[in-house]
Amino acid sequence: MRKLSKTACPIARSTNDILMRPLSRSTSMLLAACALAACSGQAAANHGAAAPSPASAQGEAAALAQARADSIRYPYTAADVHFMQAMIGHHSQAIAMSSWAPSHGAGSSVRVLAERIINAQQDEITTMQQWLTDRHQSVPEAKAGPMKMMMNGKEQEMLMPGMLTAEQMHQLDLAKGPEFDRLFLTDMIQHHRGAVSMVQDLFGTYGAAQDEVIFKFANDVNVDQTTEIARMQKMLSAQSLDRHAQ
Repeated sequence: MRKLSKTACPIARSTNDILMRPLSRSTSMLLAACALAACSGQAAANHGAAAPSPASAQGEAAALAQARADSIRYPYTAADVHFMQAMIGHHSQAIAMSSWAPSHGAGSSVRVLAERIINAQQDEITTMQQWLTDRHQSVPEAKAGPMKMMMNGKEQEMLMPGMLTAEQMHQLDLAKGPEFDRLFLTDMIQHHRGAVSMVQDLFGTYGAAQDEVIFKFANDVNVDQTTEIARMQKMLSAQSLDRHAQ
């Protein structure tokens, strides 16, 4: 009888082991055909189990939509809304400042820092805009300037803590090379400290930051920008030493 190949499936090998006496050619062919059919059926079953069904994909999409709907129902306060609205403009100014690094002759370390700020804060602006949209709150324009706020019944434009004035932005725009680096680091330290103070004010407000997205975002701002403040202070000190050494 012809031996089955080494790649035959386990069912075929088991059948071959049981055949201890000579069989007719027709019987052997019948057994081989049965074994091949069994292997094919097993492979088809495995293939079918591996491929996700359309119903399964729809179920996952529905679960994600339900999780998002549930998160919208979590409690949030006026302080949460104000924090997200105010931080959009705050982040926008940091991005504008950082975007000048390549065109203003910034050093390599400042360019790397500026790119990091742009990438992180653009993503965070998207998160804030989506959070406000989901809760049918006003979404301010992402621009590097004062924020319009109602004060004593009148709409006024106000800079958030740490944000640069128009004159400071103008001076930074005029600077080039090492002077740009110095001003950028000095101004961004001021800017980051303002953001950290905004987080502290939020956490100090009764009932605020109970929403999971708000809490995580505010905590990330606090940790990330506090870390970057320390890094920028070291960069400023190193620049000062280099300047005096020349």
